[in-house]
Amino acid sequence: MTTGRPDIGFKEFVTLIATVMAVNALAIDTMLPALPQIGDSIGIPTESGRQWIVTSYLLGFGGAQLFFGTLSDRFGRKPVLLAGLAGYFVFSVMSALAGTFTLMMVARVLQGICAAATRVLAISIVRDRFAGRQMARVMSLVFIVFLAVPIIAPSLGQLIMLFAPWRWIFGVLAIYSAATFVWVALRLPETIHAEDRMAISLANITRAVKLTLTTRAAVGYMIAVTFTFGAMFGYLNSAQPIFADVFAVPTLFPSIFALIAGALGVASLVNSRIVGRLGMRVVSHTALVGYIAVAGIHAVVALTGHENIWTFVGLQAALMFCFGLMGANFNALAMEPLGHVAGTASSIQGFVTTTFGALLGFAIGQQFDGSTVPLSLGFLGLGLASLAATLITERGKLFRPSPVNAAAAAAEH
Repeated sequence: MTTGRPDIGFKEFVTLIATVMAVNALAIDTMLPALPQIGDSIGIPTESGRQWIVTSYLLGFGGAQLFFGTLSDRFGRKPVLLAGLAGYFVFSVMSALAGTFTLMMVARVLQGICAAATRVLAISIVRDRFAGRQMARVMSLVFIVFLAVPIIAPSLGQLIMLFAPWRWIFGVLAIYSAATFVWVALRLPETIHAEDRMAISLANITRAVKLTLTTRAAVGYMIAVTFTFGAMFGYLNSAQPIFADVFAVPTLFPSIFALIAGALGVASLVNSRIVGRLGMRVVSHTALVGYIAVAGIHAVVALTGHENIWTFVGLQAALMFCFGLMGANFNALAMEPLGHVAGTASSIQGFVTTTFGALLGFAIGQQFDGSTVPLSLGFLGLGLASLAATLITERGKLFRPSPVNAAAAAAEH
């Protein structure tokens, strides 16, 4: 089912939404190889301290999502998205010019706040135009393009540093956001229906928040996503020191990171081909069970001292593949019953999954002890927590077929 103006083709729509979502991923992944240089330049001498360059951005990104959905429900998706991209440009430049730890943290938080618009609006725009399994398919296709960013971003960051100071990483982010701003301004139609616009009032906000926080599937899958995001953020915080200190291959970090991230892209392509036939629940629940099994194997390998770079890459890629089959489907299941309050729902869900996921990931990263044990145990523990949330949401019944169309989905909820 589609809605909205048809004056942008399907392929361009998917690519544009992926480009918008990539604004956030670029702000995290491009600087991972540069964390030691950034830390030395602005006075952050320790590995744990440098993690704040990522975590401060994520906290700003997570918290601000509460507001952009409500604003877009009132003023429309497009103007709010453009405002967020403009602010991201400004604070990318500010990050590039930062000369102290304090100024960098301020710039990164503000950059994250503006980037929050891209996450909230991208999902809201997709939900405006699609529902049910078709939404899950579109999100999978978006993720194929979007996930190219983690594959190339660390290499891009390292490439930039071969020819210019680390500050130009933020300069590239500014250029990217400016180009995305122009594309959105020229090509993206407004997708929210006039009848779905809501005045900013306490009553309307309360109604939308209540619906989002009392719908069983929305809350349950939001919590399940939060736990899996926590493991992902733990990996982002731990990846650079693991490759540098555990395996002593810092120069291979971008290429190995890309190889592992590539499993996400493969999973998204597979999901786009099978979700229409099998349904979101069957695919995502099977992937979650596989995720826990792989995490358990990884924990045993790490705890028994048999970890090496090849076991790490293979098992981590398997985890990413499973996550790729879960992520788009869990998000679609959480948003499915909330089409008429998509902006506010996306805001609340984005705030919870990103903020609490970032905190869980930061906690995992802070446990780094020169081995992969904390990370592997983090994946296992949070995978089991995600399974518990899913079981409670589905009343103990996994693998149930999902409704094929939006009407059936609405009836189910």
